[in-house]
Amino acid sequence: MPSRKIAIAIDGPAASGKSSTAKAVARELHFHHVDSGALYRAATAARARIDTDSDNWTEESVLDAARTISLAPTETGFTPLLDGADAEAEMRGETVTSRVSLVARMPAVRDWVNAQVRKANESYDVVVDGRDIGTVVFPDAALKIFLVAEPGERARRRLLERLNRVPTDDEIAEETGKIVLRDDMDAAQSVRAPDAVVIDTTRLTQAEQIAQIVDMAKKLQ
Repeated sequence: MPSRKIAIAIDGPAASGKSSTAKAVARELHFHHVDSGALYRAATAARARIDTDSDNWTEESVLDAARTISLAPTETGFTPLLDGADAEAEMRGETVTSRVSLVARMPAVRDWVNAQVRKANESYDVVVDGRDIGTVVFPDAALKIFLVAEPGERARRRLLERLNRVPTDDEIAEETGKIVLRDDMDAAQSVRAPDAVVIDTTRLTQAEQIAQIVDMAKKLQ
């Protein structure tokens, strides 16, 4: 009988570095990375293609649109496809970013995303990041990590990535406000598992936080 596949859960608030850290950890361990947030973005993008007025969106209509989504395995992870094509730029655009929290709060959509993530773990050792990964999706995960960072630092990192330059103080202040608002909206989905290891990345380099997680993961093998 084949051995059970390993799941490592990485949770935390918006812009805490979950996805980039999870990708690197998966690469170091030769696991597959699953970005649950990308599935929410894919579902949001699929629904927005039909109608961008989110006042018209229901759980049923989002799930119906999500039927166009497939999860394609790659060498190190999975790529959500919309109608069989990569739509990364569309999924990361403002139209989706401003509406994805609404979609992520829909219970039926959360169930759909969680089912896709668990299915991926049936065939692959995975590192999964997102919301409630360690509490709902994989409550028995071999390792649970909860990344945190101060809102201002998360804002600075997000802008640095988006703008490809050092952001101004005013830009950081505006982005910090958006992140605090997002934290409030996502509070119910950012609950830390009691057995999760909390890592404050505010003053850590990405290499340092990756090394900490990889070291913990290797002790499981």
